[in-house]
Amino acid sequence: MQISIVIPLLNEQESLNELHDWIVRVMQSNHFLYEIIFIDDGSTDGSWETIQELSQKNEHVKGIQFLKNYGKSQALHAGFKAAQGDVVITMDADLQDNPEEIPALYELIANEGNHIVSGWKKKRYDSVITKNIPSKLFNWAARRTSGVKLHDFNCGLKAFDGHVVKNIDVHGEMHRYIPVLAKNAGFSKITEKVVQHQARKYGTTKFGVERFINGFLDLITIWFVSKFGRQPMHLFGALGVLMFIVGLGFALYLGIDKLFLNPTGRLITERPQFFIALTAMIIGTQLFLAGFIGEIMVRSRKNDTRYSISNKINI
Repeated sequence: MQISIVIPLLNEQESLNELHDWIVRVMQSNHFLYEIIFIDDGSTDGSWETIQELSQKNEHVKGIQFLKNYGKSQALHAGFKAAQGDVVITMDADLQDNPEEIPALYELIANEGNHIVSGWKKKRYDSVITKNIPSKLFNWAARRTSGVKLHDFNCGLKAFDGHVVKNIDVHGEMHRYIPVLAKNAGFSKITEKVVQHQARKYGTTKFGVERFINGFLDLITIWFVSKFGRQPMHLFGALGVLMFIVGLGFALYLGIDKLFLNPTGRLITERPQFFIALTAMIIGTQLFLAGFIGEIMVRSRKNDTRYSISNKINI
């Protein structure tokens, strides 16, 4: 198997036949050994019935159906788990990604040794206000935070070495940061390719402005996990020790002042420094314990599958 094409979808019935035929023409003209894996993420419009029909017509078509909508990350995770190709291509089902790009993406992985090739939609056909401008801000922040120099983290058209997708865990809303997850896992050969972007032909987008808010929150999460995910004590323990030292310093000052410098002055409990010392030492202790518990959780963590699959086709 040379290529696995993983396509997550939600209510894209109108575009599936056209997308399938387009992919098949590209695969046959390039003589690729391939599979197409459709992941129906809880569609309600008959998308699964269309996938079943395509599977009966084409033995290279496979499908996974979720019982409900779990999100793109979970759909990709299921597709990656099922993929058998040496190179895995991801693309959206709305016909905005051009299958003609697949051969060039495959070459960049198979013959040039890249781990990931990310598409860059340099010219977009989306709304400037709701997509283009927020996307530029989001991509700028992602580059600065992650250190991965890509122009378009959100592009659904990507190519992966087969070993990459088997060694990363895509969950939550982390599908935007697969290149960052791969880099953290040791797959550092990441590049990008300008790809053709097309206007949506059927239906409407399933993502709103809120995805960028979630994207920035996920960016903070992945930054934290990247730096401290394996050693949370390095952050919480250091902050805890610092806070405890601050509190202890105030406590020593109050004790020395009361015992030797001003024994007839106000009671220690009447002075504001007492509450600063008490609060700082309590917070410091809590932070240190948080880091300690985090270390225990990291060492005892097990894989947890959080989605339910209703049906599979030829998997």
